[in-house]
Amino acid sequence: MKIEKNKVVTLTYDLRTEGFESDIVESATLEHPLQFIYDNGMMLPAFEEQLTGKAQGDNFQFMLKPEDAYGLVVEENIIDIPKASFERDGKIEDGLLNIGNVISMQDNQGNRFDGVVKEIVGENVKMDFNHPMAGKNLFFIGKIVEVRDATPEELDHGHVH
Repeated sequence: MKIEKNKVVTLTYDLRTEGFESDIVESATLEHPLQFIYDNGMMLPAFEEQLTGKAQGDNFQFMLKPEDAYGLVVEENIIDIPKASFERDGKIEDGLLNIGNVISMQDNQGNRFDGVVKEIVGENVKMDFNHPMAGKNLFFIGKIVEVRDATPEELDHGHVH
């Protein structure tokens, strides 16, 4: 059975960002594979495009450019926030503002965003709200474990059961 619309795809992969031989930054293993319904909007379109027509047992290797993945780094998404914004009861929790920490924040409309602490500059914290993979090439190497028809219930709910 080939990968096409409304098929459940189960696959394993290693993801790298510096080339096919670089360090692995994320994996889906046989014990914890990636499963999704093909062409239902849950995956990056360019990722799915690379898998079109493949079948159980097929290996794959491809690279996605940032424009086809999580986009380029948008400088407007890197902003300075006053340290006081991170205070609770007049104090900032120890370790909260460590470089590299991911902090969930909320804007005035109640929308939630995850930001990475980039640096502390005086009384401000430079936060990056770009996707962590923004601006990066994504190098995938993997294998198709299974392709099957999605059940009516899976199609109705929009995810694999």
